[in-house]
Amino acid sequence: MYRPPPQTGRPVIFMVHGGAWRIGDKTNHSVVKTKVRRWLKQGWVFISTNYRLLPTADPYTQAADVAKALAYAQSHSAEWGADASKFILMGHSSGAHLVSLLATDSTLSDHLQLSPILGSVWLDSAALDVSLIMQQTHSRFYDKAFGTSPAYWQKVSALEHLNKDVKPIALICSTQRDDSCPQAQSLAIKAEQLGVSATLIRANLSHHQINATLGDNNTYTHQVEAFMRGLNPALGAFLKPAK
Repeated sequence: MYRPPPQTGRPVIFMVHGGAWRIGDKTNHSVVKTKVRRWLKQGWVFISTNYRLLPTADPYTQAADVAKALAYAQSHSAEWGADASKFILMGHSSGAHLVSLLATDSTLSDHLQLSPILGSVWLDSAALDVSLIMQQTHSRFYDKAFGTSPAYWQKVSALEHLNKDVKPIALICSTQRDDSCPQAQSLAIKAEQLGVSATLIRANLSHHQINATLGDNNTYTHQVEAFMRGLNPALGAFLKPAK
C-alpha cells in the first residue's frame, strides 16, 4: 500500500498484477512505479495486491482472493486516510481478467459486504470471452489456466457475467496485438446494449507498455484519467486538469 501524507477522504486505486495467472508480484516496477509516482502526488492511495497463483489456485479462486483483499482494504481504508466509497479497480493482463470477473460477477463478493466501487480499468486483457478463446487456436498457457470444461470457461468469462448493474468500465487494448482489441470491442458492444458505460481506448503500445507507461505524462494516461474523472465529481480534486 502506497499513500501520501494522512488526510481523510482520499480516493483509492486498487491494482491487480498480471502474469498469465501463474507468475508476477504486486511490487513489480511495471505494476507500481509510474502509477505511484503520478497519483500519490495528486492525493491518491495506491494499493497493489497479490493472490494465489497457478497451480495452487485456479483463476476463479484467484478472483475470489482479490475480492477478499478488496474487502480488507475497504474495511481499513479510514485508517489510511482513504474513503471506502471511492475505490477504482485496476488490473493488467491476467490481473485485468480477474478485475473483470470481480466487476461483473457479484457472487464473488456478495458475502463480503463490499462498498460499491466507482468503476474499473482493464489494462489489455485478452480473456474477456474465455469460451471463444478455448474453441479457437490459442496459446498453451490458456489450457493450464482454464482447462477443458465449457462450463468453467463460461464461469470465468466477464462477457457471460456482464449485466446492467455493472459500474463503468475502461477497456484499454493494444493495437499491436491480434486478440486484445476484438475481445474488448465485443464486451463494449454488449455493455452498450445493456446500458453499461464502457470506454474503449485503443493504444498503439505493446502489452508491457500499457502497464509500464500508465502514469507517464502521455495521451494514454490522460485518456484513463478522463475516464476516472467522470466517475465521481469529487475525483476532480485528485486529478490534474484535463488537457
